[in-house]
Amino acid sequence: MRTKTNNARPTHRVYAVTKNGEKKFWQPIGAMWAHADANGFNLRIDYLPLNDAEIVVRVAGDKQAEANVDG
Repeated sequence: MRTKTNNARPTHRVYAVTKNGEKKFWQPIGAMWAHADANGFNLRIDYLPLNDAEIVVRVAGDKQAEANVDG
């Protein structure tokens, strides 16, 4: 069985967020697409963090999350 997605572009971005003191570092590690029936997501992870990172999913195009990305 194959699940169709809404479109070819990701609807969400996946980040690994680590904290060093008061500063947080956001590293993009993947993307998510909503299913056309709105009952689930397809998730693609390009990198798995090896440190004590929190995995955060944000809507694609979220200016606040993009402003926090390092590198």
